[in-house]
Amino acid sequence: MTRSERITIAFLWLIGTLVFVVLYAPAAIIILLSFFGMKGRKIDWSHASLEWYGKFTANAQLIDALSNSLIVGAFAVVIATVISLGLAYYMKTGARSGQAYVEFVIFLPFVLPAIITGISLLIAFREVGIERSLITVTAGHVVLILAVIYRMVMIRLNSLENSQIEASLDLGANGFETFLYVVLPQIRSALVTSSLLAFALSFDETLVTFFLVGGETTLPMRLWAMMRTGFTPEINALVSVVLCVTLVFAAAGAMSLRGSIERK
Repeated sequence: MTRSERITIAFLWLIGTLVFVVLYAPAAIIILLSFFGMKGRKIDWSHASLEWYGKFTANAQLIDALSNSLIVGAFAVVIATVISLGLAYYMKTGARSGQAYVEFVIFLPFVLPAIITGISLLIAFREVGIERSLITVTAGHVVLILAVIYRMVMIRLNSLENSQIEASLDLGANGFETFLYVVLPQIRSALVTSSLLAFALSFDETLVTFFLVGGETTLPMRLWAMMRTGFTPEINALVSVVLCVTLVFAAAGAMSLRGSIERK
């Protein structure tokens, strides 16, 4: 290895390390601060404890907001998965003449600025007389994450040979049995990975939620409102818990995707 190559590799390692620090240092700082209290407006470094992890569970507003975010995310992922799976399977086995139009409708809300999507949905719900609530928030999240799940499922379906489906039908299986025993096992990893990613996007969504939320609020909206008065150590504890849970979901999705690739 020449001297110039060693310098280049060292420079790339330095850039990679700096990018890693910029991305993850804020999260590490939040986790660190969650173990220390405040004395006035300064951090009390004298002793560390788990006190704030216990206190945030007693904050009813935070727990309600967290519960709402989990409920909205779960329902949005389930609904979007059913719609995406149905559309993708139809495009795989049925008439494909309208695929371009269907995909345009699915992907447009995702690529548009979130403020445009949020205002459009707000106007649409107002015109049909639907009051803002967690239901409208869930509907907005479905519109956003539909593209993510549909794309990943469609890519996996396109990798399947049509002969597998045709062979199943020739052997006497009906359409539902073919889907259940032939198609679903081969796209399960794509469904799991896309659902985890979609849930993370829904859980973090703020701008569209801002236009569609009613009296009940989600965790990002609650944290946004608390920025006016400043964060407390219990917020750091809550964010740390959410971050750790998110890392678990991300690891599960990565393992699922890796297993799918290895089986190929």
